[in-house]
Amino acid sequence: MGVKALGYVIVESAQPARWDHFMTQLVGAMRAPDAADGALQFRIDQRPFRFRIESGSRDHFTAAGYEVADAAALAALADAVAKAGRPVEQGSAAAAALRGVTAFFKTSDPAGNGLEFYHGDSVADTQFVSPLGVPEFITGDMGLGHAVFSVPNFDECVAFYQNVVGFHPTDMPRFYFGGGGPDDPGMGFAFMHADNGRHHSIALGEGPVPPSGAVHVMVELPSLLEVGKAHDRMKALGYPESATLGQHFNDETVGFYVQTPGGFDLEVGCDSLVIDPANWQVTKHVGISQWGHEWAWQKAMKEAQMNAAAE
Repeated sequence: MGVKALGYVIVESAQPARWDHFMTQLVGAMRAPDAADGALQFRIDQRPFRFRIESGSRDHFTAAGYEVADAAALAALADAVAKAGRPVEQGSAAAAALRGVTAFFKTSDPAGNGLEFYHGDSVADTQFVSPLGVPEFITGDMGLGHAVFSVPNFDECVAFYQNVVGFHPTDMPRFYFGGGGPDDPGMGFAFMHADNGRHHSIALGEGPVPPSGAVHVMVELPSLLEVGKAHDRMKALGYPESATLGQHFNDETVGFYVQTPGGFDLEVGCDSLVIDPANWQVTKHVGISQWGHEWAWQKAMKEAQMNAAAE
């Protein structure tokens, strides 16, 4: 039993028009026809959608949808999730059709982060064409990209994703943002891969669940040129930059982070490490980024210090 890849994400939004602008004019995703229930759908490849934006009363990340091999794998996973004490809500045939899948169920991890698991994917009957001329996104067998959640019950959630769901550990570090002294307990992180070459399809950070319902989602572009153009679009359109351009240690991705209309971030990157999932040796990196990635909170701290010094 294992997970093939991240297939799609579902977001509730009180401002779907902002999502349309963000996805088409910044990301370069293709607006697909609206779903039968009115949800907005955005494509980055041949799948009918990778981002589904449902109209609602709040802005909140609803679920990350992960694909498994077949009906037997889905049934076994639903049974394992239920035995682990998590809710299992089987999706109706109509809801499965809206997702372009054969069957699925809804659940959540032990911190309450929303998840869906499905089998039987589908392909759109028209080619992907970016409104901005983005030639492609890196998906295929590696799926949409990855999703990152924050969990206060870190060890319990890591055990759930590994022992119940079937993700595999890739990089299991502990980062010390306060220098690692006696007053700095550090923050646990878990980067876990599915049964494909993407370095991680799910990651967890130790901390409270944010109001947005997720930390970030990642999409991969084919080159630094395309990442740079997306970064320019972010600045020109006035979207908040959550982290400047930089490169991670563990998955080697070069990219930046931008705040979505849903409050969580979108990582836009390229040149991500492709691993051999069958023979990977678990790492434990000591830092987040090799260069760059100055976060918005770091900038705010610097500005506050400068203002205080000037007074």
